[in-house]
Amino acid sequence: MELVWLEDFLALAEALNFSRAAEARHVTQPAFSRRVRAFETWIGAELFERGPRGVALTRAGQHVLAHAGEITRRIYDLRREVRAVSGREAHAVRFCCTHALSFTFFPGWVRAQAPGLGSIRLISDNMAACEQVMRRGDAEFLLCHHDPELAELFEANRFPSVVVGLDRIVPVCAPDASGAPRWRWPGRWGAPIRLLSYSEQSGIGRIVAARWTGREAEIAFTSHLGATLMSMACAGEGLAWLPMALAEEALADGRLVTAAGDEAAIKVEIRLFRGSGRLGPAAEAFWAGLSG
Repeated sequence: MELVWLEDFLALAEALNFSRAAEARHVTQPAFSRRVRAFETWIGAELFERGPRGVALTRAGQHVLAHAGEITRRIYDLRREVRAVSGREAHAVRFCCTHALSFTFFPGWVRAQAPGLGSIRLISDNMAACEQVMRRGDAEFLLCHHDPELAELFEANRFPSVVVGLDRIVPVCAPDASGAPRWRWPGRWGAPIRLLSYSEQSGIGRIVAARWTGREAEIAFTSHLGATLMSMACAGEGLAWLPMALAEEALADGRLVTAAGDEAAIKVEIRLFRGSGRLGPAAEAFWAGLSG
């Protein structure tokens, strides 16, 4: 039995769709389907009912689901703890960071907070990928935007966290000839917004989707990268929701303007999550300094 089979099972149990689950696992759908079938063969039962309307868990699948997540977490926790005890990972502290913060907030923050931390390895990716990195135990810390009014990203008892900064997510677009925004959020009848949208993998996209829906908006472009959406917005291609950490310079020099009043801004935290279990000595000392 391969651990990847359990992870595939969990992805499909969550998505209940082979295409979306395969995309989340960064594998082709045929390869993903073969791995799911291999797991079913190994365990000796069909775990999913496959039909024209989608996928559903069988009774056996429901039973496996009740245990698979905890088994997977314990295996990764064990690996991380063994590596920490053996000193294999003491040479570098690994931070996983969403793209928007990795080249705006993170460099100055880590220099100020951890001048003596030693070797640091930064993993920069979209939010969905960062979540998987943390669940696999491939990083000690995750830095990301977090909306305090939404559900916690991780289980609070497994991934403790502290607030290390504040930010705002605002709707922005290029100005017209008079300096006014070309589009105004949330749009109006007969004048749809060209929306530069985030993909499902984006943490900022999740926050915006949970808070706001454009009344009159057509999706003109989609990306999980806020920097890409900002470039498109600066070029006049549409309106994008961007964190101030990313958009501040473009707003200051006039390439972008806000497309709504202050009441539309989404106030968010910049939060640092730590891995579960025992970390290396340097990582534990760093965490103690932040949370103490």
